[in-house]
Amino acid sequence: MPESRHTGGVSGAPEPRELVAMLERTDAAGVAASNIDVDAIGRAMDPGKLGKEDLISLLRSLVRLAGAGAEVGLHRIAPKTFARLIADARTDQVQAIMAEPGVRAAVLDEVFRRMGDHLREDRTRDLHAVVHWRLTGGADDDGYDRYETVIKGGTCTVGRHRTEDPRVTITLAPADFLKLVSSNASAPVLFMTGKLKVRGDLAFAAGLISLFDLPRP
Repeated sequence: MPESRHTGGVSGAPEPRELVAMLERTDAAGVAASNIDVDAIGRAMDPGKLGKEDLISLLRSLVRLAGAGAEVGLHRIAPKTFARLIADARTDQVQAIMAEPGVRAAVLDEVFRRMGDHLREDRTRDLHAVVHWRLTGGADDDGYDRYETVIKGGTCTVGRHRTEDPRVTITLAPADFLKLVSSNASAPVLFMTGKLKVRGDLAFAAGLISLFDLPRP
């Protein structure tokens, strides 16, 4: 991809919606796919200036290309860029993302995958705690998407299947979860307003987010 496409402020560079359209037309087997700078595209995006379908179209294209073998997965978006996209997304854009199963799964999987990268070893090296997450509106028979995070000895492993009994089980809507992990919402406020439900060790749950060095947009 030419350099001018990577910086939205450069004269002659495509507008964000043009970048989305280019991605939609890109063939994973083509030369263009191998030259895509995913983080640069993310930096050029301002969700507040995009329509409801533009952000979901961007993510859908990245998921499609990655699924076809191109090296353009969400993992190539830098933490700060990823956090900004999530934090700046409007409610209708987040709802559109969460309403499309393939994109929803890719976004949530990526968020949970990054938890291990952001765990604070200094606060968790002597800790062993299991957290079960239930995100509403999911694909499971009971209507949830489920994840398990196991914090042990300064590391955090993530999976979709239950392997240990949890110290705490947390239930919330995916939109609120995304706000929480992008430093755009407070866990105590979500809890007090009934948007976040906790079963188990409440004291541990209250300090859970502080165990991670979350990127700020």
